[in-house]
Amino acid sequence: MRNPSPFLSRSALALGVAGALAFAGSAHAAAFQLKENSAKGLGRAFAGSASAPGDASIIVNNPGGMRGLDGRQVQVDLSVISFSADFEGTGSYLGGAGGPISGGNGGDAGKIAPVPAAYFHTPFGEDDRLHFGMSLTAPFGFATDYDRDWVGRYNAVKTELEAVDLGFALSYDVNPYLSFGASVFAQHLSIELGNAVDFGTILFTGGGAPLGFRPGNADGFSTIKGSNTDIGWTVGGLFSITENTHIGLSYRSKVEHDIDGDAYFDVPDNAAAVLGQVRPGWFVDTDGRATVTLPAVATVSFTHAFNDRWSLMADLSRTAWKPSFDSVTVDYGSNQADTVLDFGYDDTTFGSVGVDYRVSDRLTLRGGVAYDETPTSYQHRDVRVPDQTRKWLSLGLTWTPSETLEYNVGYTHLFVNDANVDTTSATANRVRGTFDVGGDILAASVNYKF
Repeated sequence: MRNPSPFLSRSALALGVAGALAFAGSAHAAAFQLKENSAKGLGRAFAGSASAPGDASIIVNNPGGMRGLDGRQVQVDLSVISFSADFEGTGSYLGGAGGPISGGNGGDAGKIAPVPAAYFHTPFGEDDRLHFGMSLTAPFGFATDYDRDWVGRYNAVKTELEAVDLGFALSYDVNPYLSFGASVFAQHLSIELGNAVDFGTILFTGGGAPLGFRPGNADGFSTIKGSNTDIGWTVGGLFSITENTHIGLSYRSKVEHDIDGDAYFDVPDNAAAVLGQVRPGWFVDTDGRATVTLPAVATVSFTHAFNDRWSLMADLSRTAWKPSFDSVTVDYGSNQADTVLDFGYDDTTFGSVGVDYRVSDRLTLRGGVAYDETPTSYQHRDVRVPDQTRKWLSLGLTWTPSETLEYNVGYTHLFVNDANVDTTSATANRVRGTFDVGGDILAASVNYKF
């Protein structure tokens, strides 16, 4: 028997890591970036995220903007993301030459997921011109789960990614119109995913047809888990042209993770015997490593109060996906060869405009709209990336029953175009179809000053 085809060199571990890093749920910022760190910010589509006063989330969005926070305070936010991703299409073995892939459309791959955030701020020093802040946020994350026997099972079944940041920030008020700040955060990244492996096709194309191997008749499964903790930083400034007009600038660094993980393979007995002869040490439980860089983000933010009732906010941010997600190299602890994975992500732009209307001392209403660009494209989109550019419509309110207590509620509905896919797995299993994606976000927070 001749050696199996090059399909083996693109192993399930490589595909799993690729998918975990690439997939995006539809109910948050583009790809797997999360903006959901503030109920007040959500209510205005995060316009003014780095310039608007009175929201403790500025500790993480722009540490130089802590000048806009009033005294010592604690704030806790909880966002609940509900997103759906319904696929309709077909699958075929060997790009169509091997017949159709059996199975359904995978069900709704989306889910309802909570995204918490917490903040602490205190001024100190002479005339309270120094500020210290702490933050706990989740800037990246998603989860999706298809039916285990769906037509795209060789591309993805289960995918989860979560990044959690613990940050510490300092800022200095040069004067009432100018302040600068910086923060350092520890980021923990964890990945878990699973997908089917078509050992029937691998061995059929590698000369195993006389032994009865055919596409789809020797399915296995792979599960991959990995994690790492690394350090990043944010710098920012708040520039007040007048007492009512503020411009915020911030830059969040990229974070490079050297992920250590483990891969577990469920291989059918008949396939395992043949693989052990032609590729000893392949598709066995092993450790693995991959360097994953989460992107840098630059933000320009504007806030202007027309009077005691009306305020206008705007945001423009740029996420540097392209240098971070051009490719990722996977190194295996087993005999399997390294794999270079090409993503082809492009940099993205997020822009939003929002308004606040102060009805009374106790009640403020707000709203906003946003444009959120996707980093992927039809040429690179697969079933793990049913991501499309989306538009936001947001509403929210603040209720302030006392000088020390404030409650916020925010809601966003996302309008997303259908995401078309035409992608081929490592074993040349082709999946073509369309995802109907959509999402809603509801958030609430409480802020307590003491």
